[in-house]
Amino acid sequence: MERVTITATALDMVKKLEGRFGPLMFHQSGGCCDGSAPMCYPKDDFIIGQADVFLGNVGDEQSQSPFYISGAQFAYWKHTHLTVDLVPGRGSGFSVEAPEGFRFLIRSRIYTDAEYFELEKQPILLGRRHI
Repeated sequence: MERVTITATALDMVKKLEGRFGPLMFHQSGGCCDGSAPMCYPKDDFIIGQADVFLGNVGDEQSQSPFYISGAQFAYWKHTHLTVDLVPGRGSGFSVEAPEGFRFLIRSRIYTDAEYFELEKQPILLGRRHI
């Protein structure tokens, strides 16, 4: 069972950005304002902290980007499935899609009891050793 997925529209943008920046990664902080939006960075330009949680890779067979969330934010959102989407508009911050006139955002839904029970069996992967 996946904790995070990506829409086709967002994946198209990721592939476009990979042509310019190379492999990418996502990080979801627990900050306020645009800190609550997923940030997309070149894979080697953001240092994952030891408390960050690896939710999984988003993409398809040709493009896989790791997605991390701060440990504190994961504690709040562990009961929700996250979907990376793309919408028109510019967010602030350092996310690489900003100059394109779009921004990534998270859509979420609460897991069913059965889904959450299955996820609770999976290990929680922390920190840089999972890049």
